[in-house]
Amino acid sequence: MTTDLGTLTTAADAWDGMAKEFNKQEKAYKRDVHGMSMGPAWIGLSADAANRRFDITLQEYQNAQTEAKAVASLLRDAHTQFVELRGKLKAARQDAVAAGMKVSDQGVITYDTASLDEGTRNAYHHDPDFQESVRKQVQASQNRIDQLVKDITDADKGVQLALNAVVVDSNLLDGTSNGFNGQAQGDIEKYEAKNAEEIASRLAGGAKVTATELAELNRAFRDNAGDTQFTQTLLNGLGAGKTLELANRLSTFGHSGKNQGTFVDLHEGLANSLATAMSHPNSTFYKRFRADMQRVGVQEFKLDVASEKISVGVGHGQKVRGYQSLVTLMQEGDGYSGNFLRDLAADIRAVEDKKQGGDPDVWDLSGSFSGKEDGWFANDPLDGVLGLMAKDPETATRYLDPGPSGTNDTLSYLLTERDWNHVDTTRWQGKVEVTGADAFDEDVRAGLGLALAAGATGNAAGAEGTTFGRHTDAQARIMHGAINLLDYGHVDGVFGEGKSELRTGKADELLAGDDYTSLRGAISQALADYTPDIVETITGDSPGGRAGEAEAYQNGDDSQIQNSRGSLIRILRGVSEADDIGNFERIYHAQQGYMSDRLMHNDFPNATAALNEARKYGEVTGALNAIGGDVKLDVHDDKISEATDTRFYGYHIGGGLITNIPMVGDASQRLVDIALNNWLSGVQAEEGSLAKEELSRSNDVAQDTIDRYFDGWGEQRNLAPEIAEDAAGEAQQSYISGRQIAYEALRSR
Repeated sequence: MTTDLGTLTTAADAWDGMAKEFNKQEKAYKRDVHGMSMGPAWIGLSADAANRRFDITLQEYQNAQTEAKAVASLLRDAHTQFVELRGKLKAARQDAVAAGMKVSDQGVITYDTASLDEGTRNAYHHDPDFQESVRKQVQASQNRIDQLVKDITDADKGVQLALNAVVVDSNLLDGTSNGFNGQAQGDIEKYEAKNAEEIASRLAGGAKVTATELAELNRAFRDNAGDTQFTQTLLNGLGAGKTLELANRLSTFGHSGKNQGTFVDLHEGLANSLATAMSHPNSTFYKRFRADMQRVGVQEFKLDVASEKISVGVGHGQKVRGYQSLVTLMQEGDGYSGNFLRDLAADIRAVEDKKQGGDPDVWDLSGSFSGKEDGWFANDPLDGVLGLMAKDPETATRYLDPGPSGTNDTLSYLLTERDWNHVDTTRWQGKVEVTGADAFDEDVRAGLGLALAAGATGNAAGAEGTTFGRHTDAQARIMHGAINLLDYGHVDGVFGEGKSELRTGKADELLAGDDYTSLRGAISQALADYTPDIVETITGDSPGGRAGEAEAYQNGDDSQIQNSRGSLIRILRGVSEADDIGNFERIYHAQQGYMSDRLMHNDFPNATAALNEARKYGEVTGALNAIGGDVKLDVHDDKISEATDTRFYGYHIGGGLITNIPMVGDASQRLVDIALNNWLSGVQAEEGSLAKEELSRSNDVAQDTIDRYFDGWGEQRNLAPEIAEDAAGEAQQSYISGRQIAYEALRSR
């Protein structure tokens, strides 16, 4: 903190001055010495011998200038880095002091109780919550300063490495032994990259690498992960093939043996370096590395987790493809550009898509690669890339969007054409082991589901919901197309070209399959975000009506899906098919939250308007309860019998938070809590009707809940009692209609 960093630039000026002096000496030597062997006065063997020696000396004068200028450049580079990093450290200290903390000369942070007034000091000593809040503040500030000190240390070591390397004669054939360095570079990151490349190459090749060298490689990754010069120099030196060999070694060591944490960190550092290096799609490096990866992406590499998956027989010793190793590496990092992810997805598809001359079985391996043990390996690289896209919704949207004219077939390929079975199986025929039918991994379509949810909503996978609203035209096209493809197998639903009369909606049956488990949860998240569109479709208020349209309603940021009511009900039923009822709960809570929000905030100029809104509420609730009854919730969740009936908006039966549902205001929250009280009993009553095939009998539990719901609504809105009573009656009538609609769509009669 007290070092005069200006001495670095002073020294740099002196080194530049040294280069100028060498330039003067070069000119004098060339004129007065080197020229002697070049003129007509001196000829013969001695002149030739002298000329060769004089050439070497002249070159050394030139190399000395190169080296001196490089040292000057390195010193200025160091000055720039240190000034920036120290500035951040000073700012962190100032922020800590401003927040009421003391920072020692060693960077240790404590809470400054001496500066507190007596009342605050007394509160601090007696209030545990206050103390905990202070503790978190102190720790956060300490972590920030510790990290910045570490960053400066890392940068300092990088400068040291560069200064040591710049004075080494890198040309062994220039006629000198450890002469001046004619290939000296003035960029610290280039020297760090070359050193990192040398260590990484030996590690990739299986040679011995010391703990000190591993630590240096880790430091180089940590210090330069965001530096384009370092990352491109490193990866350009390694090439795509050796990069994958290194990634495979890091994968193996990171999941077995000693010092796993070190190799996990190195794996992450390599992945982040790749993200930085490939962030400029128009660069020469990007184009060259992508072409190199297209070549090695289909080549086979050794990876222990695959070769040892099958101990004896078919599959033992199997190798993995380059793209599988690449995506496994990428899953350890973050920050990949959208262009890189889309290009990579296109390249992988070209390898596997029959229509593009590919082989659908190219990724097939024996054994399962899912779960905690082996799920880290991206045996399905395209699904892995889709999972990475899910972190960047804009990229996912651009990749999946069919486009205004429907020219992008990606969605159709992924949902109806692609071969998702990548597990080779065998069976014994007598004493001979023969090939069986391909199977799927437990995590099949996991990446696809996340990418669909992100691309159709604009929310990163797993992000909390915000408010109920509409979507962009691209997002709506994805959601609309996905629903039609899952239900009818055609992006246009029953309106597309061909024999549409033969298309029967089967999304509920399709999504019930075990190979769609990962897709169900993700789509339920997206459906929760499309609650306004679903409500309007069920009630007939959608622009496309109840029958729907071939395409989404495209209206900029106010676009909507226009699937048929039957398709939506089958999709809602399909995603609810799971042992964990969280998918259905998410949809149910979202629908109740949205409709309660409308009832609490919409203006109702007359009783007719209020009755119309009540009709919608009853119809949607009836449809949802019928769907829930068809799911048989009491069979699917053992926790139900142990839980109370009271439910609060956004919470599971067991009390855990339901994520990915848009929030509602406090007034709506109170109303929706009434709707969710005993909701499960209403759903189970529908289940009882289904079981006994008495679909026409009334659902007393649901009707009682509707009565209480509209009583609460009337009280909160200060409405006349007769309005609330009439609204409840209207809702009960439309409830019967809603359940009937659902039963018909699900073919439950």
